[in-house]
Amino acid sequence: MLSLIQRVAQASVTVEGEVVGKIGPGLLALVGVEPGDDEAGLARMADRLLGYRVFADDAGKMNRSLRDTEGGLLLVSQFTLAADTRSGMRPSFTSAAPPAEAERLFNRLVAICREKHAQGVETGRFGAHMIVSLVNDGPVTFLLRP
Repeated sequence: MLSLIQRVAQASVTVEGEVVGKIGPGLLALVGVEPGDDEAGLARMADRLLGYRVFADDAGKMNRSLRDTEGGLLLVSQFTLAADTRSGMRPSFTSAAPPAEAERLFNRLVAICREKHAQGVETGRFGAHMIVSLVNDGPVTFLLRP
């Protein structure tokens, strides 16, 4: 599993003209599920998403986490993140988990994050064509693995 996180001032996901997920200040996480991802990896990823220190403290250093700031978390499934791009001019998706497995694991990650972060966890819509809008704060972007 991997998550491309971006510190945002705001972010939203629209599907067929309807906003399905929206946050103010917090983190947008694009999540790719890979074969072999398991419950331990999901728990570790949830802890990293909620505990990764990318928000400024009073001295301006990145020492505060989403838990500390009580910001929003917008989780968006993105199988293309798990693509194999090492060769050729077209991505291969053999390194991404099959859709049914990916959806199950993504939904489990959402549930874990919601259990641990009552301040708010929003999502896109799995498998849908989504329009993701964001205002990157910094910009601050990191690729996380469990």
